[in-house]
Amino acid sequence: MATAPVMKESPAAGALLRADALAVTYQGRRGGPPARAVDGVDLDVGRGEIVALVGESGCGKTTLARTLLGLVPPTAGRVVFAGEPLGYGARALKAYRRRVQLVLQDPTGALNPRHTVYDAVAEGLRIHGGASDERAAVAEALARAGLRPPERFLLRYPHELSGGQRQRVVIAGALVLRPELLVADEPVASLDASVRGEILALLLSLRDELGLSALVVTHDLGLAWNIADRVAVMYLGRIVEAGPVEEVLSAPRHPYTRALLSVLPDSSAPPVVLTGEPPDPTRVPPGCRFHARCQVLAAAGPVHPEAATACRTRDLPVLPGHGPHTAACHWPTAEP
Repeated sequence: MATAPVMKESPAAGALLRADALAVTYQGRRGGPPARAVDGVDLDVGRGEIVALVGESGCGKTTLARTLLGLVPPTAGRVVFAGEPLGYGARALKAYRRRVQLVLQDPTGALNPRHTVYDAVAEGLRIHGGASDERAAVAEALARAGLRPPERFLLRYPHELSGGQRQRVVIAGALVLRPELLVADEPVASLDASVRGEILALLLSLRDELGLSALVVTHDLGLAWNIADRVAVMYLGRIVEAGPVEEVLSAPRHPYTRALLSVLPDSSAPPVVLTGEPPDPTRVPPGCRFHARCQVLAAAGPVHPEAATACRTRDLPVLPGHGPHTAACHWPTAEP
């Protein structure tokens, strides 16, 4: 019977950002049980690495990303950046957010319609300071984001730009501070299919040319395949499978990952229709938190009663933040 490894590996030497036993709990409604939005997560992002965080809506991936950005303080565990635990004082957070920048999924909502492109990109410099030549820094950021020549865009307003150009402006606003890591929350979800590839290619070029790291939050495993070095699949507040993107997406070990992959347009596997909705985070089920919707358990549970009992009753350990392909699954097929 397969289980996730109990012993954690030490983080990779090149780890830039690390979630260490991270948990975020929200107070329940009307005195009810608390909601465990993030429920014990170890996750590393190495220097010059792109990691995709994948899962359904409501699985906790956006809360995890906001916690890694310092926008939500953890209930337990810690965020470690460049070997130092994140501090939550105003000065520490300001210094941290210069080095770690957020790219939102909706560029229209992220940009003030009354501000020119120049003002939108320069805003970070004006908050954090440190640019001897603001105009040159803004022009360089726009050029790096693919808006060339930058002089054509400086005095334009968001409504004068296409969706792809607006997203490039948002990326330029992050790049102007010369960060070490980007957290991109569904960076192409609001864009037409024709420009999604351009934005993904831009993120890859930034990694290759600047050594920039990125955590890309997405529900789209196809996007993860195209852009990520590693992928972490999240379900109900936990990472349930993680590893190099080629291994995870070519030979998934967790039934949830297999279900997500089965509905991709180019999948050769029959689509898996998961029954019901993800459980309420205020009532996380015992055992494997996916067992109530697991297609493997439903089909083969009577044949393997020991594994079925473990799925329903035995909790699984937190997966290590870095290392080889691992899955939090009691089922024998979790082993390669």
